[in-house]
Amino acid sequence: MNRLAIIDAESRRFAEVLAHTAPDARCPTCPDWTAADLLWHLTEVHLFWAAVLFRNVTAEDGVAAVEQSKPSRPDSVADLLALREGATSVLLAELSRLDDAEPRWSWFPSDQTVGFTRRMQTYEALMHRVDAELAAGLPIGAIAADVAAGAVDHAVDVMWAWQPEGSHFEGAAVVEFVATDTAQRWQVDVGAAGDWPSAVRSPDTQVVMASATVRGTAADLALWAWNRGGSVDTSGEPASLQALDAMVSRGMP
Repeated sequence: MNRLAIIDAESRRFAEVLAHTAPDARCPTCPDWTAADLLWHLTEVHLFWAAVLFRNVTAEDGVAAVEQSKPSRPDSVADLLALREGATSVLLAELSRLDDAEPRWSWFPSDQTVGFTRRMQTYEALMHRVDAELAAGLPIGAIAADVAAGAVDHAVDVMWAWQPEGSHFEGAAVVEFVATDTAQRWQVDVGAAGDWPSAVRSPDTQVVMASATVRGTAADLALWAWNRGGSVDTSGEPASLQALDAMVSRGMP
């Protein structure tokens, strides 16, 4: 997967859509945001991670300086669009010059590398492109099957797997996701870490009968997992489906 090409293409589509969307249009998947807020958000994200990479931030104490270096939000959409283009360009330049194994700070404790940022930004750009299309009232554009499957991987391995510090994960159900177009499968232990709904990928050596199943194309599974819609079929034990719903309803940034 050419992650730089995906980040570039998704960010360009994102900006293209928002350039022709009323700035006060609401974003249905991020209801507190307008289209202009969404544009500023991805711009901030790219500015932030480009600075983390450029400044060689490897610990929490360097994050505050990165935050303080952020420019003020422009007033006009045209200026926002120009800043977004520059921010994405700098992020891509930093990712181009760095190897995945090089250490850099991230909010995910178990992966403090450039590779985490490269992976996270692939799916953040994708899902915010979807947000832009929905805010504009447009149909969601195509998502390549490998990119969609990667987004499901990232939901399972990172977004759902994060747990509050000091908490302990307790599984409540085993759920299997089935991509009907690619035949890929994910077996996931769904439960909670304290009061925080969470999930972890089932170990490869674990053979457990799933108590619930979610079926859909890889793209639909990705959209569903990231709370961006997606047409999926769910079946299984009510208690397992309830635990799954609690975790998915937690939402994604």
